[in-house]
Amino acid sequence: MRKPFVAGNWKENTDSRSSVELAKAVATGSAGLAKEKVTVAVIPPFVYLQSVVQAIRSSGIAVGGQDVYFEPKGAFTGEISPAMLKDVGCNYVLCGHSERRHVLCESDEMVGKKVTAALSGGLMPILCVGELLDERDGGRTEQVVARHMKTGLAGLSADKMSAVTIAYEPVWAIGTGRTATPQQAQEVHGFIRKLLAEMYNAKLAQETQILYGGSVKADNAKELMAQEDVDGLLVGGASLKADEFVRIIQAAV
Repeated sequence: MRKPFVAGNWKENTDSRSSVELAKAVATGSAGLAKEKVTVAVIPPFVYLQSVVQAIRSSGIAVGGQDVYFEPKGAFTGEISPAMLKDVGCNYVLCGHSERRHVLCESDEMVGKKVTAALSGGLMPILCVGELLDERDGGRTEQVVARHMKTGLAGLSADKMSAVTIAYEPVWAIGTGRTATPQQAQEVHGFIRKLLAEMYNAKLAQETQILYGGSVKADNAKELMAQEDVDGLLVGGASLKADEFVRIIQAAV
């Protein structure tokens, strides 16, 4: 049975004080659930990673980076390597979040390099895939998701793939107030699991955690989690409110 996984992506929010306060409040609210019954991760901005790690070190909550670069070191101003994220206590890292793809123009190939580099650096990547509104309306959802999957996982063996989490985020439902219906989420999650079986094998496909991300809130979390192939939630804005994020964690159990 796949263990539920809830991750909160704080994006470009919080400051040095509120990041620690938020992390501590989530840790307190999820005590007894985090690690034992559900994997919980918070994903703060880079500059607050170390203080958040220290604040919740014994809570069972994991910490992740919002992005990573694919070179181990060098003259890459502004970039963060896998080793740097590991050094400050990260376990996870987002790769290919829709905002990186569509706002900051990251290519599918760059995302694939980041996934490979993250794995080589001992991190567990969360590979984000998903379609734009015109792609959905044009009936190209599966085509886009398959491209993101195949390019993002290019060259990975089944053994390495076992450390990757997939997050399906319909871009048209992020920060818009629109949410894919549970049935729409299940359709794409089911497609992803089938695709993984074709790319690797049925066992790996059944073991891979697939998260849903797209305007997740406490009042829709339980219904989303009730879907057969929805194993967890990648939460944006709602993860910035400790009480609501804790309710989402509780709904995932």
